[in-house]
Amino acid sequence: MEIATPIGSVWLDANEQGLTQVSFFPIENHQTNQWTEQAAQELAFYFSGTLKEFTTPLSFEKGTIFQRKVWDALADIPYGETRSYLDIAIAVNSEKAVRAIGQANRNNPLPIIIPCHRVIGKNGKLTGYMGKTTEEGLSIKSYLLELENIL
Repeated sequence: MEIATPIGSVWLDANEQGLTQVSFFPIENHQTNQWTEQAAQELAFYFSGTLKEFTTPLSFEKGTIFQRKVWDALADIPYGETRSYLDIAIAVNSEKAVRAIGQANRNNPLPIIIPCHRVIGKNGKLTGYMGKTTEEGLSIKSYLLELENIL
């Protein structure tokens, strides 16, 4: 399912258990069901500034045990707050795995819903977003942080 957002088109996919993917690129053979419909509505409320916590059920079809631990830690970052990569590494009991935290963020199948945009450098600087260090990725990250009154 494709939805229009202030940051451009976003594609959603789900299985019978919950939302499986949020993507900034088209998803081939995506499913449209109650979970994509719910996520689309919640994302509209999020972008309007009225939703601070997503309730759409999630279903992870990919990811290592470590990545899933990282995604769980990201999901615990409250709306309007940030954490550093080191903070997340400590939260998953892998203090020396800061780079691996970045890779887990990059592979997050549910950006925005699992708020990897709330992870910034220890020095407070924005780093790449969705595996992109380009202006496009950082402009999306900046927009999301501004929406949450973080920047």
